[in-house]
Amino acid sequence: MSDHNQVKITKMDFSGERTKAENPLKIQDLTFRDGQQSLFATRGRTEDMIPIAEMMDEVGFWALETWGGATFDAMHRFLNEDPWERIRTLKRYIKKTRFSMLLRGQNLVGYRNYADDVAKAFVERAAHNGIDIFRTFDALNDYRNFETVFPVIKECGKHFQGCICYSLTERRMGGEVYNLEYYSICIKDMAGLMAPYDAYVLVKAIKEAVSVPIHLHSHFTSGMSSMTHLKAVEAGVDILGTCMSPYGFRSSHPALGPLVMTLMGTNRDTGFDIKLLSSINAILEKEILPKYRYLLDDTKVSIIDTNVLVHQIPGGMLSNLVNQLREMDALDKLDKVYAELPKVREDLGQVPLVTPMSQIVATQAINNVLFDDEKERYKMITAQVKDLCYGLYGKTPAPINPKIQKKALKDYPGGEKPITCKPAKVIKPELDKAKEDVKGLAADLEDVLIYALYPVTGKRFLKWKYGKEEPPKEVRPRTLEDVKAEQELIKKARAGKLVEKKEKAAPSKGNNLRKFNVFIDDEYFEVGVEEVGGSPIVSYVQQAQSQIPAQQPVTVAPSPQVLPAAPQPQVPAAPVEQPAVPAKFTTTASKKAESDSEGTPLKAPMPGIIVSYKKQVGDSVNTGETVVILEAMKMENALPSPAGGTIKSINFAGGDSVARNDVLCVIT
Repeated sequence: MSDHNQVKITKMDFSGERTKAENPLKIQDLTFRDGQQSLFATRGRTEDMIPIAEMMDEVGFWALETWGGATFDAMHRFLNEDPWERIRTLKRYIKKTRFSMLLRGQNLVGYRNYADDVAKAFVERAAHNGIDIFRTFDALNDYRNFETVFPVIKECGKHFQGCICYSLTERRMGGEVYNLEYYSICIKDMAGLMAPYDAYVLVKAIKEAVSVPIHLHSHFTSGMSSMTHLKAVEAGVDILGTCMSPYGFRSSHPALGPLVMTLMGTNRDTGFDIKLLSSINAILEKEILPKYRYLLDDTKVSIIDTNVLVHQIPGGMLSNLVNQLREMDALDKLDKVYAELPKVREDLGQVPLVTPMSQIVATQAINNVLFDDEKERYKMITAQVKDLCYGLYGKTPAPINPKIQKKALKDYPGGEKPITCKPAKVIKPELDKAKEDVKGLAADLEDVLIYALYPVTGKRFLKWKYGKEEPPKEVRPRTLEDVKAEQELIKKARAGKLVEKKEKAAPSKGNNLRKFNVFIDDEYFEVGVEEVGGSPIVSYVQQAQSQIPAQQPVTVAPSPQVLPAAPQPQVPAAPVEQPAVPAKFTTTASKKAESDSEGTPLKAPMPGIIVSYKKQVGDSVNTGETVVILEAMKMENALPSPAGGTIKSINFAGGDSVARNDVLCVIT
């Protein structure tokens, strides 16, 4: 390693002036993208970036990561924001610092490989709107998936940063797949698995082999990445990814402040103004973060999770997995899913656990835990696992389990023999069809691309955008006033004052007071009854402090036999106002269930979004034949018919959200 890359303490100037470092470390800030994605499920809104945008422009970052990854999906799906508009808006405030985005190769910002025409158009529009650096990776580290996007990035005069996904099959770097020879250039450590001394060896080896800058992107999840950063600096790394302190740590990234102070007075000094950083942190802490605190996992005391070194699940993937199990009322199966994850990963070719592979592996692991039995494994295989087995994502680092591959490809539309060519070669052009599908709704190519990448939720967003449908309440922004009102309610609830009662003066107790014990389930109450000028009335009810002893017999008087009442003339019941169905579960007919006597119901095995029905009312269907495509955890599940017969009724439409056990259709 050259002397230029070594960390050396320079002459300190205690007057407050800092001399420019010989080889200052470059920093890419991740607060606007991966920081909020890792901590707040990508729910950060553009309006909450504007208050610090101009200050961030003054820090001197190598780049600001502002876009890509899950932001495109989350913005149109959950925030009712146009993803393209975020770039344009932030560009009006940030004029000096370059914008970086995370591009998933041929996946773009979605969960499958798209056709070349869509990929080219997407990159061109991203560059046109203001993206300067395309940090590009492929979830399988199959660089054939760079071949379409790379030339377009360079034609647009933008910076291409090739990235490789860091993964392990053992506790430390080594083994049959992920060893020193496997890695090069930009290193994306999405789960915080990289140990400090492994980072030193890896960065040093790459620096000696290539002349281009080396960038390390490591999450804090395991608690090692701050140390890993420092060892990478000692090995000569050129660029590190960090977050502003309020958005750092946990499953996010190391905070910038401590690193700046650590390197101050060395030849790798960033030169950043620590007072400016403190001012930005104060705004984030007081004015922005409170809006998103409810999305943080408050069940854990520790901000690190050393278990990640065993299960290797990135933070974003873990939060999605837990939420999915919670919605399915199956959170008690979490440990079983943990145990199933490495088995599925091995079956699918030891894929790196990064989007979309992390979602593919996690969803299939959940399906296996919930639906497999002693006789059969992989009973419900997602469409994405089938695509992976066919080769539509590329070549896996290790071979796929041939038994699973054969089962997944049974009756696969493309054929039962997997492809070995570049995936995009077998994907037909998609852009013209997308334009036709949203003709009259999409105003420009950027609208078309939203739909092309996300046909179901993208079309729904375009209807919101152009006033064709009313956006539901949950996609509207939260304000600090909303947060304060919620905190006040919580404060009242904890004090037992959530429901305010008018105080009434209790009458004095007389000499005729009689006490009774009233038993309700496993609790009993002491009731005081006093006769005041007539029949006894209840004067007070006091809950006893202890539960009924388990061995104490409780006598229940037999219910009297009641003769059927004489028939009375029917009086129309007064109309009862029905509670509004939450927008999250609004359906075409608001049908949640239908009697089994009317036919065999096909119920949703998990909450999700209806992608499409493969059968319509009146169509005949065989047992096991696909009827509905349901998206859950952003993966598609083909739901088979539980019986043969005719489709009697369909209760939902494409784009509708459904809850677990909702009746999707009925077969007679």
